[in-house]
Amino acid sequence: MSKNRAPGEQTVVLVVDDDMAQRLLMRETLHDFSLAVEEAADGEEALAAFARTSPDLVLMDVKMPKMDGFTACAMMRRLAGGQDAVIVLVTGLEDFASIRRAFDVGATDFVTKPVNWPLLSHRVRYLLRAGRAFRNLRQSEKRLSIAQNIANLGNWDWDIEKNSLFCSAQMYRIFGLSFQEPAATYKTFLTRVHPDEREAIRELVDTALRTKKPYSIDYRILLPGGSCRNVHEQADVVHDEQGNPVSMHGTVQDITERINAEEKIRLLAYYDGLTGLPNRQLFLQLFQQALAAARREGGKVALLYLDLDRFKRINDTMGHSAGDTLLQEIANCLGESIRSSDIVAKACLPCKPGVTLSRLGGDEFTILLTRLAEEEHAGRVAQRILDLLSQPIRIAGQEVYISGSIGITLYPGDGEDVDMLLRNADVAMYHAKEIGRNTFQFFSAQMNQRAMEKLSIETDLKKAMERKELLLYYQPQIDLQTGRLAGVEALVRWLHPRLGMVPPSLFIPIAEETGLIVEVGEWVLQEACRQAVLWQRAGLVPVRMGVNISSLQFKQQGLAALVDQVLQQTGLAAGCLELELTESAIMQNVSQVNQTLIELKELGVNLSVDDFGTGYSSMSYLKRFPLDTLKIDRGFVMDITTDANDAAIIKAIIALGKSLGLKTIAEGVETAEQLAFLQKQGCDVIQGFFISMPLPVREAERYLIEGEKFC
Repeated sequence: MSKNRAPGEQTVVLVVDDDMAQRLLMRETLHDFSLAVEEAADGEEALAAFARTSPDLVLMDVKMPKMDGFTACAMMRRLAGGQDAVIVLVTGLEDFASIRRAFDVGATDFVTKPVNWPLLSHRVRYLLRAGRAFRNLRQSEKRLSIAQNIANLGNWDWDIEKNSLFCSAQMYRIFGLSFQEPAATYKTFLTRVHPDEREAIRELVDTALRTKKPYSIDYRILLPGGSCRNVHEQADVVHDEQGNPVSMHGTVQDITERINAEEKIRLLAYYDGLTGLPNRQLFLQLFQQALAAARREGGKVALLYLDLDRFKRINDTMGHSAGDTLLQEIANCLGESIRSSDIVAKACLPCKPGVTLSRLGGDEFTILLTRLAEEEHAGRVAQRILDLLSQPIRIAGQEVYISGSIGITLYPGDGEDVDMLLRNADVAMYHAKEIGRNTFQFFSAQMNQRAMEKLSIETDLKKAMERKELLLYYQPQIDLQTGRLAGVEALVRWLHPRLGMVPPSLFIPIAEETGLIVEVGEWVLQEACRQAVLWQRAGLVPVRMGVNISSLQFKQQGLAALVDQVLQQTGLAAGCLELELTESAIMQNVSQVNQTLIELKELGVNLSVDDFGTGYSSMSYLKRFPLDTLKIDRGFVMDITTDANDAAIIKAIIALGKSLGLKTIAEGVETAEQLAFLQKQGCDVIQGFFISMPLPVREAERYLIEGEKFC
């Protein structure tokens, strides 16, 4: 049938005979069974009627004009629904050749003449029932085939006694075999299993037959083109009454897409998307495994923690795209060197360790050395890595030079677990940066103690603001032309409840690293301006208040608005405030910096360059930016009476300032000889211990009251 009958719909029988009497007898015989009967007089009419009515059963004479029953039967099988219809050929020919021909052309059954009419009706009922069962079976097989096709699932049955194997079409497709090949055997399919897993599959099947237990396994298939396919197979064994295996039945499902999807998820979860290296999560797992193996074997493990020096400068000047490219190039360089064994083999022979290169994030990489023969070999590996990094890398059409700082920690000497070893390697790496970068350092207990102290200071510094532990000292500045007080510089101090006065050289760098310097800087600005106003209200002569602005604070949006707000809140005149900026701060993103300086200058505040001569010292920014003062770094002042180079530099800075209309202030003046030299060269203002050390607020106030002329 071309389609299933609806419930209650009559079954259709097509009667085909050139003898009208025969057709009439057949109709009457079938009428009692509530069958809908269609008629045709020859083969051609029969084909047309078949296409029109889709009969469930065809009773067709063999000998007819125009087209005989054999030909019509063969053609019906090719029509829509022809595969499922029951076709019975009615023939007076009783020879075996005719019967054989009837089945060859697709007949379901045959009836010989003269027809036994009572028997025919029962035979038709049986054939219709069998036809329905056959159609249901075909529909079931079709649905099963569709479902298996959707699920990429094939099934097989292996008759062990006969050594015969039945496989579904999906089985052939999954294994890359065609139906045209010789009949499939167990060996045929086994040869398609990947060579690395073939023996394991053979043993698994043998074990299942021996133990009478089912199995389930994932394995790979090697296809003719060389590609691999992943499959999941499940099978069970059927035994006879004596317990002997007689057959096996199983399914094989193509799980390649699932495995590929899982692999993609694994890559996303465990590998760095930029460099393709293991990420932090996978590195920690590998490190844990390496330590477990070292404990069992009594071995040593070294962890090298690499951080690129001044990588942020590449991002800021060339853009993040260039930074990403640089990281990829460095990862490739390190990876290729490690794979070629150049770094490791030269350092660690004769016992070459296993090596794992990972990217923890940002510009941080780790190199894990296992089965380490000697601890000093880790240092040789580190030096080789630094040598590699010293080679120029071409990025965006220009050569870029980069260096790195490496911290090294060793198991078991420096720690027993991953967290401690990683933390200690980080401490050693930062120590390498502190002593000048482009070097490596092994971890030591002293480093850890310093790191813990640093962490403690960082924690306490976060609380210092709310506990009001910060205070300001003020260092006087003297005008060399008049000998009178020209201003003071506000310097932040920290009175710790347990440690006492914490040196600025200790907590200021930590504040800058953590970003706390922004909050501290705002407090210093507010407090310095407030104190200047208090002195003025107390009747003291107004002096210029110098306040340092950190690089990080200078980069914050709205600095000019903040300064304006503080001036408004405290009531300090803008001309009494001088903001001291470092050269490095004003040389980053020049156009934005110039806009910020213009906004500050429009408020009326004074702008000075602190520690002039130690940074870029470029004439271009001195001419371009609206500056007022150059502060000569104390490093040049220290040896001006004994070092001709320092003396020449200071002469040049003072002359430069005069030519550009900028005032010069010399810091760190500690002797009368230094003062005399600076006065002779025409320096405008000095500050230093020769005049006064930084003073707390009460002493500074007394200094302002008592001193009218100082030199």
